[in-house]
Amino acid sequence: MAPQAVTHPSRLGALSGVNPDERAALAWSFFYFFALLCAYGLLRPLREEMGVRHGVDRLPWLFSGTFGCMLLAQPLYGALVSRYPRRVFLPVVYGFFVACLLAFYVVFRLQVGLALAVPAFFVWVSVFNLFVVSVFWSFMSDIFTPEQSKRLYGVIAAGGTCGALAGPGLTALLVQRVGVPQLMLVSALLLGGALLAIVRLLPWATERRGEDRAMGGTMLAGGRLVASSPFLRLVAGLLLLYVTVSTILYYQQAAVVAAAFGDPAARTAYFARIDFAVNALTVLTQVVLTRVLLTRFGVTPLLMLSPVIVAGGFAWLAATPAPLLLAAIQVVHRAGNFSLIAPARESLFTRVDRESRYKAKTFIDTAIYRGGDLAVGWAMAGIAAFSVPLGQVALIGLVVAGLWAALGWRVGRTHDRHLAATPATAQASSHTRT
Repeated sequence: MAPQAVTHPSRLGALSGVNPDERAALAWSFFYFFALLCAYGLLRPLREEMGVRHGVDRLPWLFSGTFGCMLLAQPLYGALVSRYPRRVFLPVVYGFFVACLLAFYVVFRLQVGLALAVPAFFVWVSVFNLFVVSVFWSFMSDIFTPEQSKRLYGVIAAGGTCGALAGPGLTALLVQRVGVPQLMLVSALLLGGALLAIVRLLPWATERRGEDRAMGGTMLAGGRLVASSPFLRLVAGLLLLYVTVSTILYYQQAAVVAAAFGDPAARTAYFARIDFAVNALTVLTQVVLTRVLLTRFGVTPLLMLSPVIVAGGFAWLAATPAPLLLAAIQVVHRAGNFSLIAPARESLFTRVDRESRYKAKTFIDTAIYRGGDLAVGWAMAGIAAFSVPLGQVALIGLVVAGLWAALGWRVGRTHDRHLAATPATAQASSHTRT
């Protein structure tokens, strides 16, 4: 591929960190992530309400079902990306989820088979959100170089945050007026917008990053790649610790909400307000901190800051157990993930080969993520069976958050040292290899 001409950024470009030849791709990537997380943001409060409706004591079974579906989906996805180029498998993945949403719309509209549809919808959304977001970031790491990721991923993540902010806001506004089925149609329409963004980005990706062809390999390569790479194993461990903290907070919050609200619409509105608070804090953090920290200091501070704050929150909760404080920790934890950890963690995959970006990354983001959910979920069910007080559960969270911060430091330092030792030309060259 011929070397690209050097462009001279405008004053606005210098301030924003965006070069003129990157603006169109950045705009479509921003819209893509906006549409994707707005679609999920509409559905998340519905999922949370259906989980409570199905029974808090049955949540471990829902996570077991989710993990089982992930194990079934992984080889199918692996076969798809091995045999077809991205111009085929990306639309197929999103088109499948649109078709599922339309099917759920019919079921909930007709009010038939709800005893099965409610847990099925919970499991489906839990699979959907991890798959579509993982595939999105795989595509981004296939487009942008490590250097570009430091400048642009914060902006792209902000697009997702805006979508995640709009989604639950729309749910809280509309669910009691139009009902659940119509929100599923709106979500399907937004996924159609994400498909449009993919179509517009594919030519740019092919022009800048090489020929679009099937990557080959086996459908089970994701797990093998993770097992054979020390760096990917560290990244997987980092995600497992994040999942452990998330699941502890999720189960405690579900128990509090089940006791506080008896009406399904009221529970949905509560979860939507929590989501709105999460995304408002995320936007503020992204505007003030994310790009500055990522470009000046690398990924290490972003991987450590959130777990350190959450550990402090758990210490406070252990000393003063209170449901309101639990909600505040949940908001800070999720906002820290979206605004700090996600851009840093996704930039880690710009240094690996293309097969690892699509297969190993998706294996980590789906099977390992939901496997952690499953294991911690059953552990939390055991804790609930013994009626362990909230303050003692917070002590467990404190230990896990401390380990999470320590591993974040190790992963960040490993990545930053690798980039410092690798010339920019070598990074760009390895990025285009398939």
